[in-house]
Amino acid sequence: QVHLIQSGGGLVQTGGSLRLSCAASGLTFSTYYMGWFRQVPEKGHEVVAKINWTGAWKYYSDSVKGRFTISRDNTKNTVYLQMDSLKPEDTAVYYCAAGDSAYRDSFHDRRWGQGTQVTVSS
Repeated sequence: QVHLIQSGGGLVQTGGSLRLSCAASGLTFSTYYMGWFRQVPEKGHEVVAKINWTGAWKYYSDSVKGRFTISRDNTKNTVYLQMDSLKPEDTAVYYCAAGDSAYRDSFHDRRWGQGTQVTVSS
């Protein structure tokens, strides 16, 4: 069974930075795509960033491109989301996610962490 334990997040002012971490177990981490999603009430889930199993390929949504950085450490089974130049519209609950199966960029199974609140004050 896959377990994803998140840490980080909190309250920050506009322009500030936060770092989210997600420690994974129950899967061969080094073979899985990992991602970060966020949920805003009444807006559903939005993919924020994704990274392939080696870290060589990364995807960012247009809303965070240039401000957020996804990375991973396969020796620690951990994926990170560095969030810089934060804006009030980044306020959301953030979830890390594991891909559906090895080497696949697919997150339909919704294997997510517990969620972390990020609040950006104006």
